[in-house]
Amino acid sequence: MHISVIGAGGMLGAKLIARLRKEGKLAGKAISAITRYDAVIPPPPPASTFPINTFVGDLSAPGEAEKLIASKPDVIFHLAAIVSGEAEKDFEKGYRINLDATRILFEIIRKSGGGYKPKVVFTSSIAVFGAPFPEAIGDEFFTTPLTSYGTQKAIDELLLNDYSRRGFFDGVALRMPTVCVRPGKPNLAASGFFSNIIREPLSGKPANLPVNDDVRHWHVSPRGAIQFLVQAAEIDTAKLGARRTLTLPGLSCTVAEQIEALRKVAGNDVVKLISREPDETVARIVSGWPRNFDPQRALSLGFKAEKSFEDIIRVHMEDELGVR
Repeated sequence: MHISVIGAGGMLGAKLIARLRKEGKLAGKAISAITRYDAVIPPPPPASTFPINTFVGDLSAPGEAEKLIASKPDVIFHLAAIVSGEAEKDFEKGYRINLDATRILFEIIRKSGGGYKPKVVFTSSIAVFGAPFPEAIGDEFFTTPLTSYGTQKAIDELLLNDYSRRGFFDGVALRMPTVCVRPGKPNLAASGFFSNIIREPLSGKPANLPVNDDVRHWHVSPRGAIQFLVQAAEIDTAKLGARRTLTLPGLSCTVAEQIEALRKVAGNDVVKLISREPDETVARIVSGWPRNFDPQRALSLGFKAEKSFEDIIRVHMEDELGVR
């Protein structure tokens, strides 16, 4: 089985490849090769018993998708995107990367011919939903995004659904919760502070909280997100029917509950490293995001997330800090 990971240089891409390399199989089939693709050079690939090839480029540029599809990968994980804050700041770049590149990829797959029909796992976002919200968003709630990023992801979902319906590929779109705690350095995502206020203090560094403590959001750990991707690649899509997009399980909690969980796990001195400097732009973006879900379809298919934010913090400490 040949696997391609678009967005391989990102956190989820790197962690997904590390898991696939370690397990050596997907959906019960041995992995024969992995192709990594990103706009920037990903970290060196881990040692592996099968080839791990790397391509660097802009998927929206002419000829790039053709290069990626030339080897006919059996499973394509499409994780690449311009994050929410950057997509809001740079309208043209957001649509070029988050929408145009995705449609180009889908079109190249469609035109490849020869009976080629890969499994495509696409990471969407809960940003496809817009206020006003019910107390918990169910599977039948409509998508009315209030950001450019959410709009781009919603259009991608529709494209994936239609291309799958027409038999051009076998697609699954995953509305990911916000992944927290993200390792590494802060990025341009408007949601970045959810991770910053945990990751930085745990490393003895100060962190700023730009929103009120009562802001509520939907989270999953990086470990949980990788499990979602693997399950999506292995799922029998006949169980999804005509609707190929799944809203995934997560943990709904407020910023105050995040901070209290940090206090319980790491102590008050760590919490003291969090400062508060309001950012109206971030607060405005976050105010339009959903807060809680009732994802019965995904739960019925076996998708699971953490039960407490303390669990999410401990995943970070185990996986990134080596604390058991």
